Amino acid sequence: MIITIDGPAGAGKSTVAKLLAQRLGFRFLDTGAMYRAVTWAALKQGVDIHDHDSVATVANEIEIAFVGKSVIVNGQDVTTEIRTPYVTSGVSEIADNATVRESLVHLQREIAADGNFVCEGRDQGTVVFPTAECKIFLTASPEERAERRHRQMVKSGEEVSLEEVLTQQEERDRRDQTRPVGRLLKAEDAIEYITDDKTLESIIEDLIEIAKPLIATSG
Repeated sequence: MIITIDGPAGAGKSTVAKLLAQRLGFRFLDTGAMYRAVTWAALKQGVDIHDHDSVATVANEIEIAFVGKSVIVNGQDVTTEIRTPYVTSGVSEIADNATVRESLVHLQREIAADGNFVCEGRDQGTVVFPTAECKIFLTASPEERAERRHRQMVKSGEEVSLEEVLTQQEERDRRDQTRPVGRLLKAEDAIEYITDDKTLESIIEDLIEIAKPLIATSG
């Protein structure tokens, strides 16, 4: 069975998806890590990330695997490397590459073909798994998402105002909703869940209650 969790940046998708998968005994498919893996590989090989054909070749030739909580590219553990600012700065360009997305969508379907998965991203319920048995659109108000992101950034030692974070978020939302491929959309059959003023535990409990009857009917 497939459970998809889509939604805007800052809604808490990754944290929620990981915990939900754990509580349900499902596997978690980190699709964002896959785009980061391609970005890391392209940069490592000295490929211009704006050269779409060359990046597409990289995506088609590398091997991406998940072993426990580790991300493996061509046999190398890159779990830490793909989270560096150097890689983060190039992910958006890679994610807008239609050929790369086609390649990774195929891989995501291949990975999730056998077993129970919680898949998190931006287009999981609309493009990657349009027939998923359970689709969640996880969101929160712009202010709530910005406050969460601001707390994270301050905790990591960054000096930034809440207003700056909100402005950056608004731009990110605009880009995500207008991307040429893999844009952020709520699937027509997705259940929208708003996380404002909710604890992480209560969110997980609510999503389990949403998923339970669908898991039962999926066999």
